[in-house]
Amino acid sequence: MALSLPLALAALVAARLLLSGAAEARVLLTLDDFGAVGDGIANDTQAFLDAWSAACTSNEQAVLAVPPGKAYRIWPVQLSGPCKKKLKLMISGTIVAPASPDEWAGRDPMKWLYIYGVDDLSVSGGGTIDGMGQEWWASTCKRKKTQPCYAGPRPKAVHFEECRGVSVQGVTLQNGQQFHLTFTRCSDVKASFLRVIAPADSPNTDGIHLNDSSHVRIMDNLISTGDDCVSMVGNCSDVRVKDISCGPGHGISIGSLGKNRSTDMVENVKVDTCLLTNTTNGVRIKSWQGGMGFARNLRFESIVMKNVSNPIIIDQYYCDQPTPCANQFQA
Repeated sequence: MALSLPLALAALVAARLLLSGAAEARVLLTLDDFGAVGDGIANDTQAFLDAWSAACTSNEQAVLAVPPGKAYRIWPVQLSGPCKKKLKLMISGTIVAPASPDEWAGRDPMKWLYIYGVDDLSVSGGGTIDGMGQEWWASTCKRKKTQPCYAGPRPKAVHFEECRGVSVQGVTLQNGQQFHLTFTRCSDVKASFLRVIAPADSPNTDGIHLNDSSHVRIMDNLISTGDDCVSMVGNCSDVRVKDISCGPGHGISIGSLGKNRSTDMVENVKVDTCLLTNTTNGVRIKSWQGGMGFARNLRFESIVMKNVSNPIIIDQYYCDQPTPCANQFQA
């Protein structure tokens, strides 16, 4: 079972997955080719953008490589498509965010590595994406109980939006400012052989989060964060979650759904062969009062839980706000 795979073996599997398709690629580009320093201090953002542009516009299939043994500090970027050919982003080194939230002044506070409108992209390589979220967590009202505290939005570390045919395999995502890996309005997604880690008390650091996405496979992942290991909201369908080692964190969640009287529809979800250890919750479905839509054809099976406080939760009165939610039940 994949839950017992050593991390080195998981990385090797991911590397083989990359190499199996390497023969298709004709162009190899590295961040260093575009002037990146890779010392973990210098601003390598423009080199990253230039390398992405060259790879995305190449008339031949390209591999964009983040070389091993180096750390590239990248400020918030948008990597946009469509690209001319299938593209491989091979992260063998480390991509690291600026540590201070002040670096987001004048920028979208919800984005760091934002990939929009890119089809047929694969990410692999055995490297690390580090969101450096410590200062973000320390300033949030969930952690800081005295004023002033920060209640605003935080970046999603790696956020795919309007993408199809995306594969993320064999990398480590750690210390996300908020969610680590997010897919919004995406289809045909694979997320596997990933290691997602953040401290147990890091707020809202979900491992993998889905929103309005379909045909998703989340398999063979080790997730240890401060919130849900896997979560999905909005209109998600045809989702398979399998062979997940989860904990600590808040378990595996569907919802919350129907906030602010919205209409959400989640269907055809199967979660199986998972190990949840030292989590607050096990498997959970949660919805706000007043919402519309449905959650149907949901299947949870072959799930082992150890030291889980709330193994199974179905909550149709979910209320995550400082003041009590008004009861909207009508007989």
